[in-house]
Amino acid sequence: MQTSIFLARLLGPAMLVIATGLIVNRASYRALVREFIASPALIYIAGLLALVAGLAIVLTHNVWVMGWPVIITLFGWASLIGGILRIVFSTSLARFAERMADNQALLIGAVAFYLVLRAWLTYAGYFA
Repeated sequence: MQTSIFLARLLGPAMLVIATGLIVNRASYRALVREFIASPALIYIAGLLALVAGLAIVLTHNVWVMGWPVIITLFGWASLIGGILRIVFSTSLARFAERMADNQALLIGAVAFYLVLRAWLTYAGYFA
């Protein structure tokens, strides 16, 4: 449980800030996505970082329980798989990311879900 609390305290606030930034600066983030997907080197580096972060979480916290700690495990697996996909399929994912950046409704929905999930994780890590 200590690992769950530590990771919730680490990931929750960091991702909460990122989600808030996406909401407050939507136009800036859209421009950032366009620059990012234009650079195969950045996609590869992001994939490498996501792969290592996801693997670290999965190796230290592969907890499959009914409760909030499973969110951390799911995040770890999503990061690991996302990193692999960025490294192996960088060109295809760049096209997909560009289409997603243009879909306002999908983007707002994803960010809202992300924000609520990270707020809950922050609450679980610090106050539960």
